[in-house]
Amino acid sequence: MLETDNPMAKGAAWIDGAIMPIRDASLPLNDWGLIHSDITYDVVPVRDGGFFRIEAYVARFQRSITALRLDIGMDSAAIIAVLHAMVAASGLQHAYVAMVASRGVPLIPGTRDPRDCGNHFFAWCVPYVHVIRQDLDLADHSAWIAKSVHRIPAGAIDPRIKNYQWGDFTAGLFEAKDNGAETVILLDEDGNVTEGPGFNVFAVKNGRVVTSDHGMLAGITRQTILELCETHQIPLEIRPLPLAEFMDSDEIFISTSGGGVFPLTRIDDRIFNNGATGPITESLHQHYWALMQHPAYRTEIKYPTKLTG
Repeated sequence: MLETDNPMAKGAAWIDGAIMPIRDASLPLNDWGLIHSDITYDVVPVRDGGFFRIEAYVARFQRSITALRLDIGMDSAAIIAVLHAMVAASGLQHAYVAMVASRGVPLIPGTRDPRDCGNHFFAWCVPYVHVIRQDLDLADHSAWIAKSVHRIPAGAIDPRIKNYQWGDFTAGLFEAKDNGAETVILLDEDGNVTEGPGFNVFAVKNGRVVTSDHGMLAGITRQTILELCETHQIPLEIRPLPLAEFMDSDEIFISTSGGGVFPLTRIDDRIFNNGATGPITESLHQHYWALMQHPAYRTEIKYPTKLTG
């Protein structure tokens, strides 16, 4: 059976115990997850029919749920079972898989009390998403340092809780696109590098890798890179990264569940490593994709032998 014969091949969703094509999924218009962005989510990648580090992604999701005082009535095993069933039904061998916990609809009409909402869980998956488009030439792996907006302070919204508040990122993306860049990197109010929309940022200088210690999501892919640096004895520093130091780097790369390790060859008007992938970036890229196939990091998906369409 061809993947295109499956009505869920373009994406599937799990809502209220039912798996359906993503085009058929819907939420109430007054769900506080939509109208208040009172919601958290996480994303786990699937490559070649297996989840990568699914336990780590679900554990981070559970920490976010706890931090937002949500109660979805599901433990990690139940969430993982839903993700397995949904991706298996879609037939997708390479997928972007989202798990979401929302504040939900008020159970008492007119209430302003978040405790009076019916929290709920849903999930969805679509074909694998790359943060940096695959059709771009290496010279177009570019980012813009946002000038008009800073990363929202952690005292306002904790960046360690994965969330749909993208006001600062969206403003930065408009600025980046207006200046011919593919994506954007935000600074904190002190001029230190934080992160970009959907990725963590790394700089390399004289063989040493540096990445921010604040103002960003503690990415699972980022953690994988930190572990790879330790395993392969690549010097690493986790600390504030001032913009001037960042722009004087030998190599710049990003880490993301949507593609792993990507080099950035241009930041604003500055070209890095003569527009080529640097040696440390390339090494970490290769090691990351090798881990994607390592049994210790993979959880295989049991697809049905025949998908109904």
